Amino acid sequence: MAAAAASGGCGPGEAASGACARDGGARRGRGGAGGRRAGPGQAMGNVLGPAAPRAPRRGEPLGSPGSFDELHRQCKEVFPQQMEGVKLIVTKTLSSHFQVTHTVHMSTLGPSSYHFNATFVGDRQLGPTEAFPTLVGDMDNSSSLNAQVLHLVAERIRTKAVFQTHQAKFVTWQFDGEYRGDDCTATLTLGNPDLLGESALKWVATLNVGYGGAHASYYHRANEQVQVGVELEANTRLQDTTFAFGYQLNLPQANMVFRGLLDSNWSVGGVLEKKLPPLPVTLALGAFLNHWKNRFHCGFSVIVG
Repeated sequence: MAAAAASGGCGPGEAASGACARDGGARRGRGGAGGRRAGPGQAMGNVLGPAAPRAPRRGEPLGSPGSFDELHRQCKEVFPQQMEGVKLIVTKTLSSHFQVTHTVHMSTLGPSSYHFNATFVGDRQLGPTEAFPTLVGDMDNSSSLNAQVLHLVAERIRTKAVFQTHQAKFVTWQFDGEYRGDDCTATLTLGNPDLLGESALKWVATLNVGYGGAHASYYHRANEQVQVGVELEANTRLQDTTFAFGYQLNLPQANMVFRGLLDSNWSVGGVLEKKLPPLPVTLALGAFLNHWKNRFHCGFSVIVG
């Protein structure tokens, strides 16, 4: 379950002005030199004058917060992704509905891997990132598969099914049903391991609370160049709490994007992405350092497409 709230009202200055206006009116009602001496608040009321009429509260609805999976997306996109070794990503769009991606990762910490990803998108487009039906499949060189199917059952009801195998053996499945209201989103998740039904409301900050702990995030876009995000996760089962701060700097004139990270595990890191126009190539360089464990790793990747 997730909730967020915001409140608004007159500031201290407006409240003081209203009080001063009343005091000033009382003083003028007494009038005459024989009246009692005015207090400090009454004198201030004469200086400031009557308070401006209070603006009516807006009655517009908050609007739907969107998909449950998207609540923390903007905050997470600010943080840099861990990088090590060398990675090559090639994306090819075959049609307006079909796209494939090849990823080769040569790791320095573990075995190298190859991933093949295929995505099919249907004709029903509800938003920039929502189209139905959507089928996504990802398979690596060890025959491990991760597949997702998204379908729009009704105008307000969306479903998602996730299947995962490991080395050609079935591992887990998960089914999500989502109801999209006018100002809320409710999600029910079934699968193994057992998950709980959750509902979410989103405004600027997001909080999710469940049996396993809590997850809170805050995303703020300062301007076109600067974005920041703060994330807090508490796991009651592992008795562990982590905090992370991330930021993103966009330099459109230089075709560069930089993402930085600082967390409670004494880790710092950053990833620099550089586009190389007119070629459809993006070069990414990353480095991460954990002061507590005295561990450092770096890497770079080449993205084509």
